[in-house]
Amino acid sequence: MKAPLEILRVDPPAGVAGGEVAVTYAGGSRELSVLFADKLAHVVALGRGRALVSIPEINEPEKIEISLVAGDGRAQADFLSGQQLADGLHLVANPAFDPGDGSLYVTRSGSRGEHVPVAIFRIAPDGMVEDFSSDIMNPTSIAFGRTGRMFVTSRFDGTVYRVTAEHEMVAFVGDLGVATGLAFNRAGDMFVGDRSGSIFRINEIGEAKRWAQHEPSVSAYHLAFGPDDALYLTGPTVSSFDSVSRFDGDGRPDVFYQGLGRPQGLAFDRQGNLYVAASLRGRRGIVRISPDGKKAELVVAGMNVVGVAFGPGGEMVVASNEAVYRLPLGIYGTLVD
Repeated sequence: MKAPLEILRVDPPAGVAGGEVAVTYAGGSRELSVLFADKLAHVVALGRGRALVSIPEINEPEKIEISLVAGDGRAQADFLSGQQLADGLHLVANPAFDPGDGSLYVTRSGSRGEHVPVAIFRIAPDGMVEDFSSDIMNPTSIAFGRTGRMFVTSRFDGTVYRVTAEHEMVAFVGDLGVATGLAFNRAGDMFVGDRSGSIFRINEIGEAKRWAQHEPSVSAYHLAFGPDDALYLTGPTVSSFDSVSRFDGDGRPDVFYQGLGRPQGLAFDRQGNLYVAASLRGRRGIVRISPDGKKAELVVAGMNVVGVAFGPGGEMVVASNEAVYRLPLGIYGTLVD
């Protein structure tokens, strides 16, 4: 008697369009189809008891079913599909939530030296997408200081801009090389990563000092402070086995986790887990790394993923280089960027 078709595991159980999901199953035959809601998925690879499939574009509620169909057999499993909030973007780092009203800020960064009609967009809590600013060239990282003020780096002119209540961009500090990553510690000091190899520490009146050195990146530095108030950094190189670096309070680095492909934006949850937009064992998406840096797993599948952020309602926002997606995972980020 033929064993009934059964889905044993979906890895990971959440993702956005284009991401690759591994479906482990029992029973059935090698001739099978996989559907996300009612959309047929492309089967990337098929082995005995395992199918690697690409998530199609889905216009369904976030909680959907994956269906495995083989002959007259059918098996189903739950899946969380990212809801697209906006597309036609060009993000090169994390989006950022305004701690005051919960709105989300995203960029159309453009090619180096390109002036785009709208460089920063605001996505209101109700999902409305609004033009926010066109007054900055190549906006890269966005972060909010402890007083709620918004700051943006420009990789074009090496400047950090402060955003006024009237949405004007005012230069706060310059001469920072190829300014990319941006984060604040608990004391309110700003840290900026120059992808050519320097990390700057900047006080509240805009005085910058070179704080630490790191291996240059082929694209950008991405910064985040952990619950331990150490600075964590990713900076993709030509290696396929890159690291997340941890800097102590004196700027001394060590390797927190090694083994990621092209790691980019990063953010912490309140339990101390670190989430990184990266590839792990050949599959890309959002990777969760345990607080001790010893365990990593892919928790959200996605292609061309560059950033991640946590919203006030426990939602994760995943950014590809063209779009942003919302996943209600019930994960709350730290109060420090």
